Amino acid sequence: MYLLYFVLWVIFNGQITLEICLFGVVIAALMFAFTCKFMDYSLEKEKNVLRKSLGFGKYVIVLGLEIVKANFAVMHMILSEREELEPVLVSFQSDMKTPTGRAFLANAITLTPGTITVALEESEYVVHCLDVGLAEGMDDSVFVEMLSKLEQK
Repeated sequence: MYLLYFVLWVIFNGQITLEICLFGVVIAALMFAFTCKFMDYSLEKEKNVLRKSLGFGKYVIVLGLEIVKANFAVMHMILSEREELEPVLVSFQSDMKTPTGRAFLANAITLTPGTITVALEESEYVVHCLDVGLAEGMDDSVFVEMLSKLEQK
């Protein structure tokens, strides 16, 4: 939050000089102190938000890489000499504790080409896969691991 206040100060001033930065450091500190005192915020919450945002950033990068890899896998399936694809519905349980974690997992599965989350009831997912090969290891994928870590923080 402190860095956000400082960055906003610099942006609103429109230029970066030593004077603006020094005033920004002081004003950001005052705003942060005000936020901590009157808005139930603390340095511990600040550390927790920073930890979660770093973990979420890693998750977004991994999601992007998995989408690219799945795109190439689906293109290979379509362009290969195989005669037919074998679509399959897969059902699995997840140990996600929060509804937000479950929704993020369902969206990650749907965003990945070749898979669509058909249903999500409590912690049971039903996923349609374009081919049997895409269904392997869905219940212990990298998304499940990363989102479980984010829920624990």
